[in-house]
Amino acid sequence: MEKTLPPIPVKRYFTIGEVGELCGVKPHVLRYWEQEFTQLRPMKRRGNRRYYQHHEVLMIRRIRDLLYDQGFTISGARNKLQELTQGERDRRKAGEVPLEGLEAIEIGQEEFDAAVHEEPRPSAAAQTVDLSQLLHLRRELFEIRELLTVGH
Repeated sequence: MEKTLPPIPVKRYFTIGEVGELCGVKPHVLRYWEQEFTQLRPMKRRGNRRYYQHHEVLMIRRIRDLLYDQGFTISGARNKLQELTQGERDRRKAGEVPLEGLEAIEIGQEEFDAAVHEEPRPSAAAQTVDLSQLLHLRRELFEIRELLTVGH
């Protein structure tokens, strides 16, 4: 069932229909997965409309891969996602911040690289930023993300 999925556009929110097309799953399947995978929590607005963020689209692709391509059961995929997420948290707490980040674990390195390269390249002036500054900023952003997701 190996199906090439379209690249994820650079935007903040996606409707359930858009996510279905980007991930190759029908909207009713996405609603079901929300019940089965606690990590999947799209924002709901007026009329209970769902709006997914980029990281959730990546997670849905990972779930799809585990279920459809790797043959995991729902329970097995849930356990695998928790295992991957916990491993990433442990590495971050130990001070290790891999350059590819949590998204690479959630979707696979090749797909992550393709998504990263879709965005325009920064100008030469922007590329002069010190790598240690970027890693420090990245670590802080991961900590903020962790704080924001713990309460949900």
